[in-house]
Amino acid sequence: MGRIQIDIERCKGCGLCVATCQKELIHIGEKINSHGYHTAQIHNKGECVGCANCAEMCPDVAIEVWR
Repeated sequence: MGRIQIDIERCKGCGLCVATCQKELIHIGEKINSHGYHTAQIHNKGECVGCANCAEMCPDVAIEVWR
């Protein structure tokens, strides 16, 4: 099992992580960070496999992955 953490202050809501998540666990949510962006959020955290595709695609280095 894996675990990810999204730094919402670094996230710009580009959606690249959403497109690459093989389990479809990430979505752009309603939360807005201090820069005015809707940020990525994870749901069903227990289903994450720790593939790190989301972190590799994030241009803002806003995602950390643990396996």
